[in-house]
Amino acid sequence: MAGLVLGVESVPDGLASGLLAGVNPVAGLYSYMFGLAGAALFTSTAFMAVQGTGAMAIIVADVDLASRDDPSRALFTLSIVTGIVMVLAGLLKLGSLLRFVSNSVMTGFITAVGINIVLGQLDDFTGYDADGGGRIARALDLLLNFWKVDVPTVVVGVVTIALIVILQRTKLGALGLVVAVFAGSGLAALFALFDRDVAVVRDIVDVPRSLPMITMPVVRDIPALIIPALSLAFVGLVQGAGVSAGFPNEDGSPQDESQDFVGQGAGNIAAGLFQGMPVGGSMSASSLVSSAGAKTRTAAFFAAGVMAVMILLLGGVIELVAMPSLAGLLIVVGIGTIRPARIMSVAKTGPVPLTVMSITLVLTMAIPLQFAVLVGVGISVILFVLRQSTRLVTRQLVFRDDGRVEEADPPDSVPPDEVIVLQPYGALFFATASTLLEQMPSVTPESRNSVVVLRIRAADDAGVTLIDVVKEYAGSLRDVDSKLVIVTGNRNIIRQLRVTGAVEIMGADNVYRSTRYIGETTRRAHDEARVWVEEHRSTADASPPLPPSRDADAPPSDSVESEGE
Repeated sequence: MAGLVLGVESVPDGLASGLLAGVNPVAGLYSYMFGLAGAALFTSTAFMAVQGTGAMAIIVADVDLASRDDPSRALFTLSIVTGIVMVLAGLLKLGSLLRFVSNSVMTGFITAVGINIVLGQLDDFTGYDADGGGRIARALDLLLNFWKVDVPTVVVGVVTIALIVILQRTKLGALGLVVAVFAGSGLAALFALFDRDVAVVRDIVDVPRSLPMITMPVVRDIPALIIPALSLAFVGLVQGAGVSAGFPNEDGSPQDESQDFVGQGAGNIAAGLFQGMPVGGSMSASSLVSSAGAKTRTAAFFAAGVMAVMILLLGGVIELVAMPSLAGLLIVVGIGTIRPARIMSVAKTGPVPLTVMSITLVLTMAIPLQFAVLVGVGISVILFVLRQSTRLVTRQLVFRDDGRVEEADPPDSVPPDEVIVLQPYGALFFATASTLLEQMPSVTPESRNSVVVLRIRAADDAGVTLIDVVKEYAGSLRDVDSKLVIVTGNRNIIRQLRVTGAVEIMGADNVYRSTRYIGETTRRAHDEARVWVEEHRSTADASPPLPPSRDADAPPSDSVESEGE
């Protein structure tokens, strides 16, 4: 039953998707049919329905396929290239990279996509062919010439929207969409009896009474399609990740986000080979197949079969679907994409998230979506780096005689004859290196005969910039007869300290490898530093820079640290 429902619903939805993308609506049908079947062979999420999505269709619409020698084959090539990118992303386990896309960016992007979907359907919804170089310009032209709309066309579109809204709240559920589209098309046929023609699918394209043959990609078009393919892959993968998270398998079998990436890629390759447009994990279709009672991925194969039968036997009926009915369907989809509650949530978070969301929204509206997606990713990465670089906080650990450890603000400068233990909290990488240096006590000529203990934990890779900061600080301390001590359990950081020459500046005995016991090594480093300070207190003013207290060539201890250190 679930497969039947999804297959019937996918026919008008596939036509609408092709219409939204500005390509042959039949390409939307083929993408739905072969995308479903191809992806179901490989996805780990049984309920994932891989079909055309509004965001991906908008990206396709913004790609200049018309400039290609063969626009149709360029579309199929785009689908295949997108599929290859998705497969590679899955095989390389790149799902974790999606977490770098902030909620602000995604909210701005999705909102703009919803607006673009609505604006892109106004011509078919009103019967007025607006002028303008973009969706906003065309919408303004329509507004200025609203009396030129075709009334029967508008009536069909309005009736379709009203029926969709009403019927989806009944027991029909998603099938209400199908009923609404065909009811609207029936109304269009009624208008035709009175010589008030309303545009139908047949006016644009003939629906073949056969299934497509395999079509090979146009290799020479691939370089020009790389950027839109990357954008399509990213959007499809983000949407697919939402499906993976939202629809656990009923049998309890594990879900693999990366494997779902591979499945979506396979769906795109299958869709491209059989003359379809790019596809991705569809939240609405996945929700439909789940709510309709599907138990396994067999529903996807059955839905594809239902679509094939309808194309072969009901092609003539499909050709009579009214264009304003499809436009009305897409307008409902576009409005549903805009989530005011989500927008308000981002706005209330603070001025920075609001600004990022607004910039992403404006850019997505102003420039082709294929580039807007990449800009959004760039904004997310920059925002992440900025946030991490400002979240670093350095605290001083004060060891009391009663065994307790007190946190305090570090002093402005290193006092003489003292041991200062510092603990940075936050990510330590190149962007936070300068922040760490700013937060550490400054080294002055008075900072003689002192030891600064820097406890580094939860860092996998210090990086050259951070190592340079360590070397600079250690050198400054050495110049005033003081020294820097590093406590860390990370072997990679210790290796980096060695190969960059930092250990030579500090002295090998001043690098402590943590044990499994929390705080043990840090306390030992503190206690030994106190002994060093007392031993050198009387001679600190007269002596030249002192060598390390142990053999400078001795390697650090090889004990193992737990995450606590």
